Amino acid sequence: MMERVTKRVVMIPVDRITVLNPRSREKRRFQEIVENIGRVGLKRPITVRRVPSKDGQEAYGVVCGEGRLRACIELGQTEIPAVVVDASEQDCLVMGLVENCARRQHRPVDLLHDIGTLRKRGYNDAEIATKVGCTQQWVNMIGSLIERGEERLLSAVETGILPISVAIEIAKADEAGEQALLAQAYAEKKLSGGKLVKARLLLEARRKRGREVDNNAFGRKEPPRSPTSPTALLRIFQQEADRERVLVKKAELTQSRLMFIVEAMRKLRGDQAFVQLLQAERLDAMPADLEARVAGRTS
Repeated sequence: MMERVTKRVVMIPVDRITVLNPRSREKRRFQEIVENIGRVGLKRPITVRRVPSKDGQEAYGVVCGEGRLRACIELGQTEIPAVVVDASEQDCLVMGLVENCARRQHRPVDLLHDIGTLRKRGYNDAEIATKVGCTQQWVNMIGSLIERGEERLLSAVETGILPISVAIEIAKADEAGEQALLAQAYAEKKLSGGKLVKARLLLEARRKRGREVDNNAFGRKEPPRSPTSPTALLRIFQQEADRERVLVKKAELTQSRLMFIVEAMRKLRGDQAFVQLLQAERLDAMPADLEARVAGRTS
């Protein structure tokens, strides 16, 4: 639980403010902040807390707004409006993480770090979702990527290359090469939705067959080669889909033939002369499954 936080806004000399948790920033984004503040001024004060100082004078540490502070310094400003909070160091850290997560524009690595830090500090997904203004399901999916160490997939989600649900599905692939191939296939719109799931399962099955061939000392077949491009993956996927369609047609044909045989045997079973003939030739015994179907004991 966070302690109660009291706030007040004051003008503070920038040379009395230190950054408690410095972060690296994209130069282009920082320059945009500088230009915006230089043009219209600072719209939102930064947030600081009091910290001990060696000279005994008032000193502050940045809780939220490091970029705004550095931009004001860049513009030559000597003071900056700030909200002074009386809160514990832990609560200030959480406040800073929440603001970083809630920003509309943030780096994927920052998102990974901040949500991961909140989790390590004992906050569950529901509490994190409330703090950053997202759904619990979204935080849970992000959390699963964090647990797997999937910074690359998380980056793809944040840049709009992959939806979070697709990234989660791709993360289920065990091999990094397979993950990259699936992500590229989705980005190039060669595979999407359910097809992507089937493609992942297909890659896993091919890898498994490859291990079985390698483990068989007498196996004559070569292990199936892994696709090296989205085009090759799509070609294999289409071949597998064609094979499945053929199997389905064969299964349907077999089923119809079996139904014909069952109905024919039922009618012939009703012919006493035919039954006596079968008994005389010792052909009256049928496979158990067919016998059950003819007798109507199974569908």
